[in-house]
Amino acid sequence: MTALEYRLAYLDYAASAPLRAEALAVMLPLLERPAANPSSQHGQGRMARAAVETAREQVAALVGAAPAEVVFTSGGTEADNLAVKGTILARPRDARQLVCSAVEHHAVLDAAAWAEADAGARVDLAAVDRDGRVELDRLAGLLQPGRTALVAVMAANNEVGTGQPVAAAAELAHAAGAVLLCDAVQAAGLPGVDMAGDGIDLLALAAHKLGGPTGVGALVVRSGTTLRPLLHGGGQERGLRSGTLPAAALAGFGAAAAAALAEREAGAAATLATLRARLLGGLRALAPNLEVNGDPGPLGSKAPRPAVPAGLPGLLSVRFPGRRAEDLLLLLDRHGVACSAGSACASGAVTPSHVLLAMGGAPAEARETVRFSLGHASTQAEVDAAVAAAGQALEILAPQGTPT
Repeated sequence: MTALEYRLAYLDYAASAPLRAEALAVMLPLLERPAANPSSQHGQGRMARAAVETAREQVAALVGAAPAEVVFTSGGTEADNLAVKGTILARPRDARQLVCSAVEHHAVLDAAAWAEADAGARVDLAAVDRDGRVELDRLAGLLQPGRTALVAVMAANNEVGTGQPVAAAAELAHAAGAVLLCDAVQAAGLPGVDMAGDGIDLLALAAHKLGGPTGVGALVVRSGTTLRPLLHGGGQERGLRSGTLPAAALAGFGAAAAAALAEREAGAAATLATLRARLLGGLRALAPNLEVNGDPGPLGSKAPRPAVPAGLPGLLSVRFPGRRAEDLLLLLDRHGVACSAGSACASGAVTPSHVLLAMGGAPAEARETVRFSLGHASTQAEVDAAVAAAGQALEILAPQGTPT
């Protein structure tokens, strides 16, 4: 079996998007040239620096920020860690409260746990509703003016796709004297992410979610926001992130960001939502009792809510009652369909999804959930192949998840 024959359908964009042709095209010439450090003053170094600064402008344009506010990192995890730990370490010990939505990515929640254990911080989690959307009244009730350092509310959830009221959360955070961290790793290429318009102070990005290379990302830091660096050395990135910048990878990041912006302006979200609706319809025909988790937006299971971003139009989290996700995933993989049970960052974890539990789901229900996610190269043929494979898998599995 060839790789092409095996890959019938890639529906795991929320884990990592395939590298875009635009990204590869700008990376290859830089990789083929003699090595050059972007901080060097000779001609080759200046060429590498030019590629980095072009990427900085492209990434800034994607999220409505100024280029000088973009701090390049090794990815979204480092960006979240720099935001959380850098903010806490810059505050006096009596002003180190962190308030996070209960469905944040583990890069935020685990960094917050470190701050509580090792830096004297207090961490409070804001409850979410059944769709996984943070409850603003609960969030407001946790804030302690003068003591709250940071509020973390992601743009859209990586497991269920629900959009979050980021602008309203930013207003609450600022009124308490805190900064707002928005993990936009999943949502950066979609409508609704606006650094300036939403009042976001810190915004985390990862190149590979946009179709760029793995190993690079960014923390966008609003001018005037104070952070303590976590890495020390050459003082790159305005002293906030020391280390030699990978010019080729960052050029690919920039190209992917520019391509994602062009797609956004061309209405790619509507195309993804249409594919998602086709996928949902096909799966419901096979399993009428399936349940949709979250509220990813129009053409999903629920109507969008006013003043809240629509969420991730290409993400579909569904529960198949009586079928274990691990069994379904194994059978789907055998048919060349790539998807997941939840966040790929927690692969191998034996505990059920913290997102689904926070939404009120039982552990057993969380273990029956499969996440399908679409992206820039997804096709109707892939969706139909996934539905066909799901049909065969569901025929094999008995209601309790035991092979027949």
